[in-house]
Order: sequence, then C-alpha cells, then structure tokens
Amino acid sequence: MITIFHNNKCGKSRCALAALQEKNIEFQLVEYLKNTPSVSELKSIIQKLGIKPYDLIRTKEAIFIENFKGKTYSDDEWIRILQENPILIERPILIKGDKAVIARSDEKINEFLENN
Repeated sequence: MITIFHNNKCGKSRCALAALQEKNIEFQLVEYLKNTPSVSELKSIIQKLGIKPYDLIRTKEAIFIENFKGKTYSDDEWIRILQENPILIERPILIKGDKAVIARSDEKINEFLENN
C-alpha cells in the first residue's frame, strides 16, 4: 500500500492524490499538517527519499524566510525544525515500502507508481 503525505491546499498534492484515485491504487492518506510526523518518522521518510533533511524543506515559505534562512543547523536540528513546523515539509510525498518520492510532477508520480 502507498502512503501519501498530503496537504489539500496544495495543487501538486491534490494532483498526486487524484492520480492514485484514477489508477484505483490503494493508499493511506496522511494529512501531515493535522497529524505531524514524529522525529523518528521524519528520519525514516528522509532515509527512504535518499536526501538530506534540508532538501525536504520548503525554502519559500514565510516561516522559513523569517526564522531559518541563512542559518546553519545540523541534520538532527533540521529534522526537529520540520517536526515543529510541518508547513515546511515538501509535499506531496509518496511512500511504499522502503522507497519514497517527492511527487511534485506527473512524471515523478507515474515513475514511482510504475516502479513500486
């Protein structure tokens, strides 16, 4: 089963959700702004994505620009910042098993669904 970390206010996230529904793929929906992932869950997601914590941050969000831009933090500190400020988590994220993708384009969504 695929898990989708979703924000309904995000057009890219709604597109990923629609793709899963159109293909009749069973999924678990996680509204991460309401059900914020724990630090350990974020670490697991980041590992599955194969990225650094900073690469999961939405750097154009006002909260990032006002509070974190230009500052240096350790990976663990960035993860804590993401956990405390879930609006900064890039979306949507699709997860299946030990694989994950930030599914911001139709190509990424389709590639992930075809290979997982």
